[in-house]
Amino acid sequence: MTRYKLIGKDGKPYESASPGTLGGHRATRIYGRLDCPSALRALANGGYAMHRVFFADEATAVAAGYRPCARCLPEPYRDWRERANSAAPAIPSAAPASSSGDLPRDPSSSEWPAIEKHCGARASTCSVTR
Repeated sequence: MTRYKLIGKDGKPYESASPGTLGGHRATRIYGRLDCPSALRALANGGYAMHRVFFADEATAVAAGYRPCARCLPEPYRDWRERANSAAPAIPSAAPASSSGDLPRDPSSSEWPAIEKHCGARASTCSVTR
């Protein structure tokens, strides 16, 4: 009897008598249809197969921490994207902007201490200012 290796809700592999209905990519944590054009193209280009995983169903893929493919599952992807965007906290500015909207270039500016606090570096080496 043929056995198939699938990924469970806990993200761990298990053996199943039934093949998976969805495929995924372990590194990008994306799942999609087995006939997804993007996945088939990646498989044809090589390198993708070693990261390939399979799921019994969509609920298992989601529970394991994978997101839907935008190409072959556009509706579930849109729903996932909306949930992800609404749940994401606003990202505070790394450093205060000057009145022109740019970071100050003058190291004597009073805004530089905030930049130093941001990255723990001297103003002249802060990557935010480059």
